[in-house]
Amino acid sequence: MTNRRSRLMLALLSVLIPLSIAPSHAQQPLPATTSPQILDVQGGKIRVVTIATGLFHPWSLAFSPDGHTILVTERNGKLRMIRDGALLPDPVWVSPTDPGQGNDALHFVAIHPRFAQNGLVYVSYPKRGDRGFTLAIARGRLNGNALEDVKEIFVADAWETGGNLAGRIYFGPDAMLYVTIGDRDRICCNGSEDTSLRMKAQSLDNHVGKTLRIRDDGTVPGDNPFVARAGAKPEIFTYGHRNGYGLAFHPETGSLWQAEIGPMGGDEVNILEAGHNYGWPLVSMGRNYTGSLVSDQPWARPGMDNPRIFWVPSISPSSLMFYTGDKFPRWKNNLFVGSLTQQQLVRIAFNQPSQAEPREGLLMPLRQRIRDVQQSPDGYIFVATERASGGNTADGTVLKIEPADK
Repeated sequence: MTNRRSRLMLALLSVLIPLSIAPSHAQQPLPATTSPQILDVQGGKIRVVTIATGLFHPWSLAFSPDGHTILVTERNGKLRMIRDGALLPDPVWVSPTDPGQGNDALHFVAIHPRFAQNGLVYVSYPKRGDRGFTLAIARGRLNGNALEDVKEIFVADAWETGGNLAGRIYFGPDAMLYVTIGDRDRICCNGSEDTSLRMKAQSLDNHVGKTLRIRDDGTVPGDNPFVARAGAKPEIFTYGHRNGYGLAFHPETGSLWQAEIGPMGGDEVNILEAGHNYGWPLVSMGRNYTGSLVSDQPWARPGMDNPRIFWVPSISPSSLMFYTGDKFPRWKNNLFVGSLTQQQLVRIAFNQPSQAEPREGLLMPLRQRIRDVQQSPDGYIFVATERASGGNTADGTVLKIEPADK
């Protein structure tokens, strides 16, 4: 394992520098209304085009392989469809979770790698039970404008009354579904410093604070790292996480990268390796919401992997994506991280696949929280945004980023 302290010092310095889908149910689209905006970026300009408006806190985007359809999750439990650039008025599907029960009703969406053949769509959402809430994953078949035959394929063993459910779902090149589960921590704004729940992230007998790896039907792959360990949850791929919101595979190395929200500071980007421990809460650069340090050893502990990038103060990374298209040649293989609290899209370039260089903040003049960032099949960059973290406001948007000289 590399020296955590030296790598984190370098990271800190860089932080401080600055299918076709045939419609079967006819609907009239809701047109977008906002005019394009031209913004300056390093070495040129970009055009930001509004694709959809009036969304209720959109969390996640997923493209059909042909690019004609975008699926969007809304926090109130609605799965929406944008077809050929226009938002359809009726939802494709609605989550069974009541959004008034204290949790968001729908989190993330993913398209099956063989979607063009099977039409399968996956969603993650909070599930209510006798012991509070946990995360559920369901899949259904998209038939025109409706998601049909929706069935749960996995329910996490992470029941709690606290938050931090996470729930990012992402298919890897191995056709396995990777899932982030938060640490379910209660320590937020009530002044509590009870760390008993967050410590479950260090135990293998539960799904709290983990990244999971499952098959497309929810069953466990035989080559998962803890399948043969007595008492361990076989779905676990990595552990020691707080609140992982972003997943992406590096286009050159094939490694899995993860973005994780810390408490007050200590946001991380990690390179995940099967069976590894990423430290939370024993190693963290963050502070509790009471102001106290999360860890008395923030730099290193034996057997725990260090992040490749971290932020102090917090940016609240919501998503990440490696750009592999041809519309922005200078950004090839750059990492893009959506920020909630800093209201920007962070672009990170690399001299080497894991060596981060000074970064650039994009979209800051828009003053919108970046909820998700995705690359379209034709190589453009799309983001889902919201203007505030709470409230009953439908001011979310889907934006398209284009080169301004095209």
